[in-house]
Amino acid sequence: MTSPVEELLRRSHALGADPRNTNYAGGNTSAKGTAADPVTGSETELMWVKGSGGDLGTLSEAGLAVLRLDRLRALAGVYPGVEREDEMVAAFDHCAFGRGGAAPSIDTAMHGLVDAAHVDHLHPDAGIAIATAADGPELTRRIFGDRVVWVPWRRPGFQLGLDIAAVKAGNPRAIGCVLGGHGITAWGDTSAACEANSLEIIRTAEAYIAEHGRPDPFGAVLPGREPLPGPARHERAAALLPLVRGLASTDAPQVGHYTDTPEVLDFLARAEHPRLAALGTSCPDHFLRTKVRPLVLDLPADAPLDAAAARLRELHAAYREDYAAYYERYATPASPPMRGADPAIVLVPGVGMFSFGRDKQTARVAGEFYVNAINVMRGAEALSSYAPIEESEKFRIEYWELEEAKLRRMPAPRPLAARVALVTGGGSGIGAATARRLAAEGACVVVADRDPVAAEKVAAELGAKAHRAGDVAVAVEMDVTSEEQVAAAVRQAVLAFGGVDLVVNNAGLSLSRSLLETTAADWDLQHDVMARGSFLVSRETARVMIDQAMGGDIVYISSKNAVFAGPNNLAYGAAKADQAHQVRLLAAELGGHGIRVNGVNPDGVVRGSGIFASGWGANRAAVYGVEEEKLGEFYAQRTLLKREVLPEHVAAAVFALTGGDLGRTTGLHVPVDSGVAAAFLR
Repeated sequence: MTSPVEELLRRSHALGADPRNTNYAGGNTSAKGTAADPVTGSETELMWVKGSGGDLGTLSEAGLAVLRLDRLRALAGVYPGVEREDEMVAAFDHCAFGRGGAAPSIDTAMHGLVDAAHVDHLHPDAGIAIATAADGPELTRRIFGDRVVWVPWRRPGFQLGLDIAAVKAGNPRAIGCVLGGHGITAWGDTSAACEANSLEIIRTAEAYIAEHGRPDPFGAVLPGREPLPGPARHERAAALLPLVRGLASTDAPQVGHYTDTPEVLDFLARAEHPRLAALGTSCPDHFLRTKVRPLVLDLPADAPLDAAAARLRELHAAYREDYAAYYERYATPASPPMRGADPAIVLVPGVGMFSFGRDKQTARVAGEFYVNAINVMRGAEALSSYAPIEESEKFRIEYWELEEAKLRRMPAPRPLAARVALVTGGGSGIGAATARRLAAEGACVVVADRDPVAAEKVAAELGAKAHRAGDVAVAVEMDVTSEEQVAAAVRQAVLAFGGVDLVVNNAGLSLSRSLLETTAADWDLQHDVMARGSFLVSRETARVMIDQAMGGDIVYISSKNAVFAGPNNLAYGAAKADQAHQVRLLAAELGGHGIRVNGVNPDGVVRGSGIFASGWGANRAAVYGVEEEKLGEFYAQRTLLKREVLPEHVAAAVFALTGGDLGRTTGLHVPVDSGVAAAFLR
């Protein structure tokens, strides 16, 4: 026999895995049962409920709050009334069992006060469509009869828990309720019964909308707003995204996410999308992530790019003014400060949706929630008309002190949070170590390499612990000698994360040959990869950074050999010297855009190095008369510090240049060579 916790986790994963049932992080679920008190040994009635900020689809036991039911239900006797219901959240802490698990959410009362062993509170698209329809009460009666009861809109909290408990007690045939403007709640005596009741409500609503809804609830297609063909659509998105990301980052840096699903493109092609978008979203879990309404570009899909860019700037300025006015309309002296006036969702007809957040996961989830909101609008308009909760109620939730407290509990951002890094040669050696370090410091990383398998391996490693691997890193195939591949890879980076902020020109190779043995092809290859390749990558990414107007960093992994003159090294040393001077030239040129350009000069990076493994190590060992496996020791002994240099040491220098502490430094070369006096910069 499975425990209540095991059943709760199984049910939450089943519900969270189906996008029809609940949104990514939205909804809540609970189970009641008994456990032995750790002090007295007596059986104690408990409730396990998803904690604040958790995700149904990936919920674990650590994400559950554990409360004593006797204490929780006793709170009804000391409840001071709806005007002071927020005080009850602090009281939940006194109901904790043992260590109490995760922090209880505001939804706790909606589960604990209902007389049922299992309770689900969900945000399914079809359920919210009924909840936001202008005649929602009548639709609920017509669709469900006495099996589901309408509950008028009320902000989540203790009073709503009492209301739902009263519905359950007063309607013995009911399996759940529709919460006006919000979602659904279902209950059952067993986990399976609760899950079945949740799914019955959702699928009954879906079937009713499909059978009785109007076929084109969003109206006719608007000429000029039809979706662009795939390649042209993505080209347009990549051209606009850096500008839009920069605008959306006016108050705080944001990561972007691009969505061009059929639901989004169809919505933006239809006549009613401006009216519906202006009404905003309704479910609290939607607008807390999408803001109350999106920014919508009001130009045809094929409008000139310059015209679209200019109009986006105008609309952004107006959006900020409107948002500030919204805040001023409803803010009280006790309200938290305005958090930022930039849009989280930007809609571009014919192209799709750009969503933004403090990291990739937040940006992606905001976009997913707006897709849910589109589905909600479609269902409500198909049966009736879409009527979300009042703007004043949205403000009460958006600037709710309990939501503010949730934000304060979030960990401080890491140094490179909201920054997008592109690392060339990222599939091995210094590049892979740099990608790992930048990801560990909070950056989204684009691992670029001519070997797509190596790049994928590193990207997968970086994303192994994320909700989705692509939230941390993506792999792109890129031969830096090809203008076309460089442009395509940068375009992929923009579509993945909204732009580029930090570039590491690391791709390289070396052929250790004397002057007389060096062919013109040898010379061209090394200069093509390191000198020309770095130029191409810097040029393409600088265009993005300038459009973003957010500054940025370009770091060249040059070499001690850019300064030091060694034997049998002409082509490599000359190419590295070219890279070193590119640093100075670009630092002078790009500084006016806030783009800093610096270099790192490593030496003797043998272990983990792709260059050394490809034959360079054997050649250099022969030149110096040492065994290849002892080359790293040889390099270390000729240095002042007598320490071997590893790829991670070079990565640390990249982070030191880009992590914030050297924010006023540009045009610098940092030696990472354990001290080679002949390579001291003069």
